[in-house]
Parts: sequence; C-alpha cells; structure tokens
Amino acid sequence: MPENVTLHSDDNNSCTSGRGCPHGEIVLEVKNLTKTFAVEGGKVLTACDNVSLQAYWGKTLGIIGESGCGKSTLVRTILQIHPATGGGVVFEGQDILELKGEALRQNRRKLQMVFQDPSAAFNPKMRVKDILCEPLLNYGLLKKSAIDAKAAELLQMVELPVEFKDRYPHSMSGGQRQRLGIARALALEPRVIVCDEATSALDVSVQEKICELLVRLQKEKGITYLFICHDIGLVDLISHQVAVMYLGNVVELLEQGRLSTEGAHPYTKALMKSIFKVDFKPGEKIEPLEGDIPSPLDLPQGCPFQSRCELCQEICRNVKPKLRQLQPGHLVACHLVK
Repeated sequence: MPENVTLHSDDNNSCTSGRGCPHGEIVLEVKNLTKTFAVEGGKVLTACDNVSLQAYWGKTLGIIGESGCGKSTLVRTILQIHPATGGGVVFEGQDILELKGEALRQNRRKLQMVFQDPSAAFNPKMRVKDILCEPLLNYGLLKKSAIDAKAAELLQMVELPVEFKDRYPHSMSGGQRQRLGIARALALEPRVIVCDEATSALDVSVQEKICELLVRLQKEKGITYLFICHDIGLVDLISHQVAVMYLGNVVELLEQGRLSTEGAHPYTKALMKSIFKVDFKPGEKIEPLEGDIPSPLDLPQGCPFQSRCELCQEICRNVKPKLRQLQPGHLVACHLVK
C-alpha cells in the first residue's frame, strides 16, 4: 500500500475539464439493488441484498470486503453485465436498468470499466492504437484517418510513450498494460469509471503510480470512480466515501473521514486489525479474522456476521440489522454499535 502519496483531497472539485463543477452532485444512485443466482437443487444465491449507495461527481466511492462479498457482482450489475433481480440504478435522472436497445448502447459510453487483469482485457492480435480507438470507431466518433493522432493523445494522457501505439499488449509491462486499460476507458469521455481490482495484479511501487494517475485524471476531468479492492488500506487512502460489504450486504458506509480511525462495525474493525503494516511497534500483532463464513446459500437468520463476531448477542441471531445513522454521513448495520 502506498503511504507517501496524497491520493485525494478537498480540492478535488478544481476541475479543468470544461464540463462545469457541480459540487455535491449525485452522479449515480443505487437503490435497493438485488442480484440473485439460481443454483442446483432449487436454491438461490443472493450476491447483493438490497444495496443502496450514492456516488458523487468527481469523487471516489471505495467498495471493500473479502472475496465473495459481492463487490464485483454489484458493479457488474450496475453496468448491466449481469441483469438485476430487483432495485434500480439512477444515472442522469433515469433508471438505466430499464434501458433497452440503442438507448442502452448509448448509455454505455458514459460508464466504463478498468478490469483487474489487463492481459485478459485486450485482444492480443490488436495493436495498441486499434485497442484504444475501437470504442470511438464503434460509436462513429472517429475517422480511420485520425486513429494515429487520437491514439497518441490517449497514450500521452496516461503518461505512455507515443511510439507504443504500434506495439502489441504482450510487449508491455503489467503497469503499462493497466495504463492502456485506463486510456481505453477514457476514450469515450465517461462520467463514471469502475476500477474492479485495477491495482491488485501490480507491484506496490506500480500501484502508487497508477493511483497517482487516477487521482490526476479525476481532478482534470471530474470523473467519478467506483474503486473496488481487497486492500482496505489503499481503499481508505484513495476514496472519499467507503462502503464495506459482507455477504452481499453493505454493513458500513462512511461518507467522510477514514475507516482506519472512524470504522465502527465489528467487521470493519476486524479487517483493519488484520492489515500487515511496515511500521509495527514492538509487541504489536496481526489479528486475523477468525470464525467460519456461513454459506451464501444458507445464510443464518439475523446478522450475517454473527458467526465471526465476538460481540454477538441474542438480538444479532434473530434480527437482521439495517443501516442506521451513527453520525451524519456515517451509517452502520449493527445492533450493538452506539
């Protein structure tokens, strides 16, 4: 986790994109979004359970949680890679889950994605300039004669040499390929970019450079990020808001401040204690999160975290807690947190 870099600041609204700077504007609102999958034996797996979130203009919404908590399913449902089971996603005043045909296709220009594995995200037989300009050609926004110039512009935007436009992805390093993925996502000038584990496959030093690039682009263009990552420390640094997910549920939502100092849910605190730090003090220990994770096909009644929570009481076993305001901008789904 990069520690010596300022990844976000309050001057993030100093946009230079020319789009205008609507302070506090909600760009994307997820309303009670539910996604279930039918499995063998007639059972149902609930990957996302009535999730409600708001993403703001020029801000980063971090989504954190263990593998299988529903982070990637959530954003893939928002982008309609998976069809939603229930709920809605409001973007630019309309529920985009109801869009069909050409309206859906046009809306995809405004919400783009940077994938975890840049090696698998590109056609290995395509040159860099063709990868970058393919989205623009698909929407009729670029003439073939302008491919070289546009590719050079996009490469410079993500701090890659212009001569890379005639290369193939396999001849680039992992960090360079991830910059290429960011450039392709930027090609259509979207309002929202989903970063799905975009730094997970990179060395720590490369992670820092990629995060600095994302922050610079956000300040210049007013982009909203949905930033998904297993590294809670990195999410805590780069995000303006953080949602903590557990077994398909948002158990904590912090709209300002840092999880490391203000996280209140027992699950959030357990995650913070399990982080390996480079500045451990004498006698300080990593405290791994113990206990068995219940099967998502057979969730217990009550709180989904009850089997791993040291504070669990009778009410936790019988009544599922709902998100409630702990302080302004800070919601927690826990009966015991006051």
